[in-house]
Amino acid sequence: MSEHFLVVGGQRCATTYLHSLLEAHPDIAMARPARPEPKVFLSGDSVTRGAAWYRDTFFGHVTGERALGEKSTSYLEDPAAAGRVNTVLGDVTILALLRDPVDRAISNWRFSTDNGFENRSLEDALRANLAGAAEWDPGRSSTSPFAYLERGRYAELLTSWFAAQPGRVHVFFTEELVSDPAVVADVFGALDVDPTFRPAAIDGPVNASTEPTTPLPDDLTAALHAYFEPGEQALRELLGREVPWSRPTPAGLSHAG
Repeated sequence: MSEHFLVVGGQRCATTYLHSLLEAHPDIAMARPARPEPKVFLSGDSVTRGAAWYRDTFFGHVTGERALGEKSTSYLEDPAAAGRVNTVLGDVTILALLRDPVDRAISNWRFSTDNGFENRSLEDALRANLAGAAEWDPGRSSTSPFAYLERGRYAELLTSWFAAQPGRVHVFFTEELVSDPAVVADVFGALDVDPTFRPAAIDGPVNASTEPTTPLPDDLTAALHAYFEPGEQALRELLGREVPWSRPTPAGLSHAG
């Protein structure tokens, strides 16, 4: 019997690249269609439809692969999604791919701008987000296109997944996935498929461009680092490891944990 797994996010963290790596493995089948993302467990209807409907609808192409995966990055932002997954599928492996939250926020702003959601400059959008959340139209997108900072509070977003799937949540970092082949092996190992498989070159962008066209003002950069530092400390404690991006350590704070 094949086992299910989910790539739950985060958005703008190279999850499409991760999806390509997973889909290339002969023992893994990814949900089809991949675009738009299935987002099945954002709705309570998923509970009534059940596991058989889920498998028949998105995995009819399976020919004996050991691991059946879905990538829907909005799941990380919906605390109810973890419970729905648990109810419908039971124990599943969860993969989360995270990235320096400042770089992620910049990429998110670019995406929202390119797709017609955002018309503010990067600096104006980030300063406004520091002051509070912006209203958005749920009819146009399943999650806010303006949650540049909230979406980077990873420890908070992971809480429901760790609670629903204890011992089955595997967190990886974009910066390591795109630079260290051993991390690709770790991803495959988490899914109990051959970790020695190496896919051919994956076409398309990794979504690793990180710098704004114009550097952010020093005061805004400092404000962003201060905003994210408590969450990053919580993430270190949750995972029991350091994060792979560096920041100046604010006075009175320690990166130990």
